[in-house]
Amino acid sequence: MSAATTRSRTPDRLCAEAVDLARAAAEEAAAPGVVGEHVGLVSEGDRVVTHFFECKELGYRGWRWAVTVARASRAKIVTVDEAVLLPGPDALLAPEWVPWSERLRPGDMGPGDLLPTDAEDLRLEPGYSGEDEPPPNSAVSHEMADLMEAEDAEVAAGRPANIPAAPSRGSIAAVAEELGMRRARVLSRYGLHTAADRWEEAFGPKTPMAQAAPASCVSCGFLVPVGGSLGQAFGVCANEFSPADGRVVSLSYGCGGHSEAAVMPRPPQPAPPVIDETRVDPFPLRPSPDSGSVPVTEDESSAELGHS
Repeated sequence: MSAATTRSRTPDRLCAEAVDLARAAAEEAAAPGVVGEHVGLVSEGDRVVTHFFECKELGYRGWRWAVTVARASRAKIVTVDEAVLLPGPDALLAPEWVPWSERLRPGDMGPGDLLPTDAEDLRLEPGYSGEDEPPPNSAVSHEMADLMEAEDAEVAAGRPANIPAAPSRGSIAAVAEELGMRRARVLSRYGLHTAADRWEEAFGPKTPMAQAAPASCVSCGFLVPVGGSLGQAFGVCANEFSPADGRVVSLSYGCGGHSEAAVMPRPPQPAPPVIDETRVDPFPLRPSPDSGSVPVTEDESSAELGHS
């Protein structure tokens, strides 16, 4: 270890004794009454020492006033280099700053809020290609260039549909306008996958509602199909009594409002009775002559006497 290194680690005696000078500098830089006791010092180099004082200001727990003093070579006068407020080992620090684009969460937008998208947003891709000219409704097109600034976009008067943005006749932009492809960008495969993951997590087969459902949405009559590739896995619920009404749901999702789960079975029809007790059968008081119980006689005398 060199002699210069040893000297730099050993605080200079005159600089270390300049506690009052350092406190006066800290009190001059800070508000009155917020500079506390002297809590230590550290050698910054040859004849350079930093004194630390406790900070009593509210909201700065664990912070310290750091005053660096120094003196010239062979000089006996100590001068103040700088005075700053620095966090200590157990200081209360603010969380690391995060850009607004990363802090934004679903549901944070309110009426009147604007959410600009990055030009290189991975969730979007060009709606059509084949021409270097921007699409007609793009914010970077020639017709829309005067309606925005690079750093601070302003809302144009009227709705975007009322803003004239007619492309040149015969261009690809004109053909896209005629076919209804007026969107400058569409969802990319990454954007589709991230959206599908969110919908699958909110209204998917792993939710408690779907686990207790009698059947899945793929067989429900309230499911409204969606077009495109998402229609193979998702739909829109149209049951007003379902917790997913108006939401995009997975075909494997389900709830108690399934259209077929609530169908009442037809009441069973009773079998016809073996003995009909509701009908009255007439019986004669005397047997009929042709019933066979009384023989037919031709003798009138015997007929009058009858048989017992």
